[in-house]
Amino acid sequence: MDTEITLRVDGADHRLTVDTRTTLLDALRERLGNTSPKKGCDHGQCGACTVLLDGRRANSCLALAVAHDGADVVTAAGLATDGELHPMQRSFIEHDAFQCGYCTPGQIVSAVAMVEEAATGWPSAVTFTPPAGPDAAPDLGPVDLAAQPDEIRERMSGNLCRCAAYANMIPAIQEVARS
Repeated sequence: MDTEITLRVDGADHRLTVDTRTTLLDALRERLGNTSPKKGCDHGQCGACTVLLDGRRANSCLALAVAHDGADVVTAAGLATDGELHPMQRSFIEHDAFQCGYCTPGQIVSAVAMVEEAATGWPSAVTFTPPAGPDAAPDLGPVDLAAQPDEIRERMSGNLCRCAAYANMIPAIQEVARS
């Protein structure tokens, strides 16, 4: 069954008719021609399709387009503003944080969101913030990614790189996290 939806993709509104089984990834790539998010595993395990969906990172291969009618979607292509690359995009280039480049858009989008999550105090599985006292809850304030590469590794673990450019991604993300 087909239905009409509206998506705001990289700042532009798009009205399209999609089969109700169409993933957001397929709507972006096949219907809108936006090839920034990549189809890697198509099972939500590699992160090549990562986009910002209403400001939060999401695997677009797992999201049905109809479930996100009216959503704001930002791809790696939409991170640049006024012809200027996003700081994370520049940092990935400066640190040679990619090889074949296939996973790079998803890596960059995920890194942008991850830096924001850490700055607002979202904990990860490796976040350790000791409690202020014996009966106090831990203070989950901002996480200093620049000083904690294990935090970056954990938070980026949903994005795989078959070329293993991870060694250069960590300093690229740390540089942006410092600024």
